[in-house]
Amino acid sequence: MHRVLLFAVLVLAAAAPARAAPPSVQLEELTWTEVKAALQAGTTTVIIPAGGTEQSGPHIALGKHNVRARVLAGRIAAALGDTLVAPVLAYVPEGAISPPVGHMRFPGTISIPDATFKSTVESAARSFRQAGFTHIVLLGDHGGYQSLLKQAAAELNREWAGRGVHAHFIAEYYGATQTAYVQALRAKGLSDAQIGEHAGVADTSLMMAIDPAYVRADRLRGHSVADGTQGDPAASSAALGQLGVDLIVSQTAAAIRKARAEKH
Repeated sequence: MHRVLLFAVLVLAAAAPARAAPPSVQLEELTWTEVKAALQAGTTTVIIPAGGTEQSGPHIALGKHNVRARVLAGRIAAALGDTLVAPVLAYVPEGAISPPVGHMRFPGTISIPDATFKSTVESAARSFRQAGFTHIVLLGDHGGYQSLLKQAAAELNREWAGRGVHAHFIAEYYGATQTAYVQALRAKGLSDAQIGEHAGVADTSLMMAIDPAYVRADRLRGHSVADGTQGDPAASSAALGQLGVDLIVSQTAAAIRKARAEKH
């Protein structure tokens, strides 16, 4: 009799559904109850990705940074397995508005003050601390505000000292695009003049790998600094961009694991 009861218990236990993972790593696609369940199931980390709305030549749509930040942060979160992704910050510092400087010289670019951006990041982070996340990760797809993200993380950690909650600025996310990805493109025979600093092969290929709809494939030739391009995107391809995707995801996930381990 006891053996029969034990067998029945084991059968029921095996048939019982495991606690389901959230249906998405993107916070904005979840209900509050799904976020609560994810926290209870061991989700400790949330990524706050910063993007930006700026010109990237005549061949890449203005939302390049926002789309890249959302997709790449999502893949990083999936690689970690216990992480959600906050909505992308699409409004970021891009320089003076009047008179316009830098990317603000091109229609469609949006800029906000440094202090506004930093305050928004910090308020979002405090919201996630209140919700129960213990590791808040700051990532930026644009080079202009990296120091502001670093400052925000430092100030939040001073504020939260001894409370078991940590902010992490992960420089490796943007750093991978400036070092390892560039080296990988050079290894494919591309010159620095082609790779470029803005909207060249590196930028364009990365966007083609993530969402080719944001690239105007018929406009990849004949660009110059005057139209917002620094580099030559003519040789761009999704295959070249995938090199960057893989490097960014792997290096950033490793850096987040390391940062979290150091804070335990």
